Parts: sequence; structure tokens; C-alpha cells
Amino acid sequence: MEVATATATALVGAVVCYGSLENGIGWTESGPQPGYFPFGIGCLIIVGSLANIVYTLWKSSARTAAAGPAGELAGAEGEPFIDGTRLRQLAAFFLPIVAMAVISAWLGLYIGMALYIFYAMKVSVGFRTVTSLLITAAVVIVNFVIFETIFLVPLLKGPILEYFGIY
Repeated sequence: MEVATATATALVGAVVCYGSLENGIGWTESGPQPGYFPFGIGCLIIVGSLANIVYTLWKSSARTAAAGPAGELAGAEGEPFIDGTRLRQLAAFFLPIVAMAVISAWLGLYIGMALYIFYAMKVSVGFRTVTSLLITAAVVIVNFVIFETIFLVPLLKGPILEYFGIY
């Protein structure tokens, strides 16, 4: 399953790279073309996936070498791929990201980001409310400054920020 998951993420990286090529990945006199940064991210996804595949195969070969005379590993056969505890951990990680994507499409990326970071800091990690709010505000402000003023890349604002005149 680890190899299958790593292969799937490598394919996602390849799709990102392919889409970036359509937008141009070069550098022009005015700066990077639209696909420049996504292409790098796609390449990182592919490299990380390949590293996971190599590590998994290396770990599997070491486990096979350590197998008993019958060639079986104790506990390896018949174990479920994911148990209830791990499924809950996966859901606790994955569902808030899905919620952030849905909220971002509806209310804007900055609002979705703020809600997700606050949730992650307060609920998942357990920071105090004031600390979570301060870190959330700092991350959102830094992202706003980087994308909106430095790179001049407007991100989806949504109706709340537009109501306050932040376009």
C-alpha cells in the first residue's frame, strides 16, 4: 500500500508538472512565467514519492532478510492496512483540509487559511487561544503581503474581505 500511495502521489506531481509546462516554466525579463513555481512543487512531489518508494522497498527487503526459516514475518500477515485509531488520525488530518478547501472556495483563501490554522493550532496541537489567534494572524498577514504586494498575485478574497474593501 505504501508503494501504491507513493505512486499515486508521484502521478499527482507529474500532472502538476505537465500543467505547469502548458503555462511556461521559464524565466522572462519580467520574472518567472506562471508555471515556474508549480513546476518546482510538482518536481518535489515526484522526488518525495520516489524517495518513499525506495525507502519502502529497502525496508521490505530488510524485513524479508530477517524473516524466519518459513519466510514469514510475525504479525505481518493478516494485519489490517489501517486500524480504527489510525483511521481517526487520518480523518482528523484530512477532513479539516477538505473543509479549508470548501470554505476557501466560498469565503476566500485568507478566511479559509485563517480558520484552518486556528483549528490546527488550537484543537489539533492544543495551543492557548491567544497564541493560536496571534499565530493565525501572523501567517495570514505574511501570506497576504507576500502574494498581494511582493509577487502581485491576487488570491481569492471572497465576500467578507471584499465587504471591507480588500480587493
